[in-house]
Amino acid sequence: MSSFLDEFFTADWPIRRNTFAGSVPAVNVEEREKDFSLSFAVPGKNKDDFEIEVDKDVLSVSANTQDNYENTDERFSRREFSYQSFKRSFTLPDSVDTTKIKAKYTDGILTIDLPKRKEALPQPTKRIAIE
Repeated sequence: MSSFLDEFFTADWPIRRNTFAGSVPAVNVEEREKDFSLSFAVPGKNKDDFEIEVDKDVLSVSANTQDNYENTDERFSRREFSYQSFKRSFTLPDSVDTTKIKAKYTDGILTIDLPKRKEALPQPTKRIAIE
């Protein structure tokens, strides 16, 4: 079974960029002994801006924000709009326990922890007695 990291870096990921969407956030993928961790660089958002879903073995992370700024004085009115959205999807390996996925957003970094199933964790060396 190949690791999640191998699949992530060798897969041909189609990233669609919408002209109005801005950019797709960078993501770091880390495999640890008991879990995987995805960290997205998405400054300037609120935790309520994100939607994270798991459907079968696909994890989807998206955000859709709209900012309106209005500046009015005696001579003119100016209005600027900013629409930013993205969606990234990742095929999860069988070793991930999808019922225990957790996410947090702190200081512009969205972190998603993907715990491994008990069966996928490293097992201690088992000594076999000779009869």
